[in-house]
Amino acid sequence: MVPSWSEAQVRTGTEDDLTALTDIYNHFVRETPITFDTATFTPEQRRPWLRSYSEDGPHRLKVAQDVRSGRVLGYATSGPFRHKPAYSTSVEVTVYCAPEAAGRGIGTLLYEALFKALEGEDVHRAYAGIAQGVSPAEGRGTNAASQRLHERFGFRHIGTFGEVGRKFGRYWDVAWYEKKL
Repeated sequence: MVPSWSEAQVRTGTEDDLTALTDIYNHFVRETPITFDTATFTPEQRRPWLRSYSEDGPHRLKVAQDVRSGRVLGYATSGPFRHKPAYSTSVEVTVYCAPEAAGRGIGTLLYEALFKALEGEDVHRAYAGIAQGVSPAEGRGTNAASQRLHERFGFRHIGTFGEVGRKFGRYWDVAWYEKKL
């Protein structure tokens, strides 16, 4: 049985999490249009990604872990929105839950910890891109839960990029959400 949020703890991600985080991400690469990466990664390929986060500052990696088994249940990040200096007070956020942990409050727990960690940092806005048109009928899951999660944390829809990415032989729209920090 997968624990609920009350049986999980959130902490800063470490090198010890690299394989579990890579496995979670690779699931979404292989099975969904939720990420626009199209090839899976090895843990070693993901190491620079993991090392781009710190324990302080605007770019964070938070990991949810089952308190009993120690299993990683998901993660949330805040990273650069764009790589130009004037964007430095904006972050792009994302959350990924292990498939068996989805719908159990883990995403909420992760975002609570991430946004608490960002309090007091020089961050003005958070942005999230959410792939659209993902339906259970296509056998690739749904992203309605992601939209609800972001709206619950005060994000508002600010626009949609039409057919911005191609994966699984079709084009996908991405809705962009913004949160004032």
